[in-house]
Amino acid sequence: MTRTVSSFTVDVGGIILHGDLHLPDPEVHGFPVPGIVMSHGFSATRRMGLPAFAEAFADAGFAVALYDHRCLGDSEGSPRQDIDPWLQTLDMRRVLDWVANRPEVDADRLALWGSSFSGGESIVLASVDERVRAVIANAPFAGTGGNADTSADQEQYERIAAVIRGEAPVPDRIIIGPMPVVREPGANGPAFLDQPESSEWFLSAGPGTGWQNTFTAYFTADPSFDPMVCAARIAPRALMMNVATEDRVAPTATALEAFERAQEPKSLSMFEGNHFSDYDGEIRDHSIAVMTEFLESHLR
Repeated sequence: MTRTVSSFTVDVGGIILHGDLHLPDPEVHGFPVPGIVMSHGFSATRRMGLPAFAEAFADAGFAVALYDHRCLGDSEGSPRQDIDPWLQTLDMRRVLDWVANRPEVDADRLALWGSSFSGGESIVLASVDERVRAVIANAPFAGTGGNADTSADQEQYERIAAVIRGEAPVPDRIIIGPMPVVREPGANGPAFLDQPESSEWFLSAGPGTGWQNTFTAYFTADPSFDPMVCAARIAPRALMMNVATEDRVAPTATALEAFERAQEPKSLSMFEGNHFSDYDGEIRDHSIAVMTEFLESHLR
């Protein structure tokens, strides 16, 4: 046998999430194996650069559930293109439930992998759900910079955690949009990610994947959805951040501040380039190598 890929679905309150389950060769690795829940960033779909990561992790002996967030790509949910970090993180926890119950997966060896916006969501969930042994945040949205008052940080964290555990309702949201994700050639008006590198990547990686250049986002102020205050509360589970040296989308300095706040065990890897530079080529191959080493270290 060889590595296999099959479609899967997870029902989250009547909304069906769609994804691909990448399984390693059982004759080489033997079931059960460690499991990874993987998802993409702001408005992106699972086919935009992530299959190469999932395939490499499966070849290394990990089961990988790579899925589309609600309202995006192949997953159900309406209105289409709605992006809510609270609901996406609650959904991520349901996908983690599904992975933990797979016979091919060892439920005591689970990890999260998120990129950009979902990197921040993975940090938040890892700080709350103790089943998560390790989390990889790739070019992560790391929050707003936290609060100099550590007691205020703790209060905010407890409120965030209560929502993710289902002990409190999702806070009232502020609506942004609908508007374009990126600026298309010749277009006038605002775009949410207005950097040239954002347009270049989305407009080249998006076609044929179900991605659409529009969104409506739902954010909160009290409490804010802030991975910064959660990063310090992942330990004793392991955190890896893979950070771009010149990230203008999820600023490098903010990610490094979140990493500094995190406790051991933690690992930092930097890659040369912008927010999107490790989705292909040699930089991607290096990212895969250091991520695989991290996963081997903490899930074997």
